[in-house]
Amino acid sequence: MSSRLERLVGALGTAFEGWELAPVVAVDEVTLEVEAAEYLRLVETLRDHPALRFEQLIDLCGVDYQTYAASRQGDRRYAAVLHLLSVTNNWRVRVRVFAPDDEFPVVSSVVNVWPAANWFEREAFDMVGIMFEGHPDLRRILTDYGFVGHPFRKDFPVSGYMEMRYDPEQGRVIYQPVTIAPREVTPRIVREDSYGDVGHG
Repeated sequence: MSSRLERLVGALGTAFEGWELAPVVAVDEVTLEVEAAEYLRLVETLRDHPALRFEQLIDLCGVDYQTYAASRQGDRRYAAVLHLLSVTNNWRVRVRVFAPDDEFPVVSSVVNVWPAANWFEREAFDMVGIMFEGHPDLRRILTDYGFVGHPFRKDFPVSGYMEMRYDPEQGRVIYQPVTIAPREVTPRIVREDSYGDVGHG
């Protein structure tokens, strides 16, 4: 572990003394995993503690761990993952919080901590279906208004559920169930027997 990472882990240990929190260091990165109930208090501490000063949210995304059992927290499937930067200390840290309920995944919004989280949380809601409690305007951001489902979920069908097309008879755009039958798309190469022969014209 580099001296910079050692200093960061030490500062995290000081700031979160008494917490049941164990920083994980892997591939020269530090990850903090927190329970949903402590999530807001943790990120506020990361931003405000004078030894940490994580002023900037670099990224926030939703993750579906359905097919990655080794990375899951117990039975929990959906997580929000944040990447934070301390400009003051030139440190980076990753925070992961799992939604406690897979049927209706909800975690707190961090828009009041870092306003840049606004669109990131909307994207995680749209693509993965994670609700962010306290978000000021949680609407879809990449899919259409009538879109059904969340495309980054591991069980979302490749061709989707609904399709949109222009109907010339009705003179408007309509929505209908997907009409493409599932098919194997393995490419095949069909060539003549004489393909590549010298003098073949």
